[in-house]
Order: sequence, then C-alpha cells, then structure tokens
Amino acid sequence: MSTWTARRWLVALAAAATSVVVVAVPTDLIDTPWFGRDVPPTWWSWPALLISSVLFGMLAATYVRESPRPEPAGDEEPMVRGGWLGGLLTFFAVGCPVCNKVVLLALGYSGALTWFQPVQPLLAVAALGLLAWALRRRLRYDQTCPLPTRVASDV
Repeated sequence: MSTWTARRWLVALAAAATSVVVVAVPTDLIDTPWFGRDVPPTWWSWPALLISSVLFGMLAATYVRESPRPEPAGDEEPMVRGGWLGGLLTFFAVGCPVCNKVVLLALGYSGALTWFQPVQPLLAVAALGLLAWALRRRLRYDQTCPLPTRVASDV
C-alpha cells in the first residue's frame, strides 16, 4: 500500500465513507426520519462498522487499475465473495436484532433477542475476518504480479 497513488487512496476513502452511510442509515446508527430502532445500538457497533468500512474501502481500492497489468488467473472470485459477504455480515452485526424482517420472521421477537442478538458480535468478528482476508489476498496479488518493464508495443 505504500506505493498506492492518490487516486487509489481517494477511492478507498470514498468507498469507506459510502460503506458507513449505506450500513449506518438503515440500521439507524445514523438517526434519520426514515428508519427506527427498537433496541439501542451496542457499544461495539460503531467501532465494528468503522473498521469494516475501512477494510472495505481499502479492498475496493485494490480494484483500481493503476496501469496495465495481467488479468487475474481466475482465483479472484473468492476474494470478491469474501468482500461482499463481509459487508453483509457487518450489516447484520450492527443492525437492530428485532428490526431485521428476515430474523423477525424466522425467530420472532423474543427469538431475535434470545438467539440472534448474542450472535451479533460473532457476526462482526466474522465480517472483519472475511474483509481482512480478502484485502490480504488482493494485496498479495498486487505484490506477486509486478508491472512489466516493457510495454507490448516495444516488443
């Protein structure tokens, strides 16, 4: 990341900020008139959201092409899934346990508080782990595929 250009850092910042808004507004971490929350957020909701958003922003920035380089060898798909799954798990981890319609339909109000709410910190840890794994794989790919020293037209 020490070789990243300003363009990549701007994409990372924009993606992280977008990630915060996209998750925090519907989960009512950012108070709006459109969404409400029956259960107050936990103390770890904001730190988990901010860390996952930073990881997501940096992961998104790895997809910014600085200059021509070879296409991935096909092992990039798990990294993409890891990034999106990490973002989805963050949404479920910081959201209100009884405001989530899927959880509410599956478990009911008391089930959501009894079974789903205690699992939310584990979802946050899993989300951070998936995002960190995907970012590490993308950064490793950048390091193992250096830019060619000659352009194709010079050959």
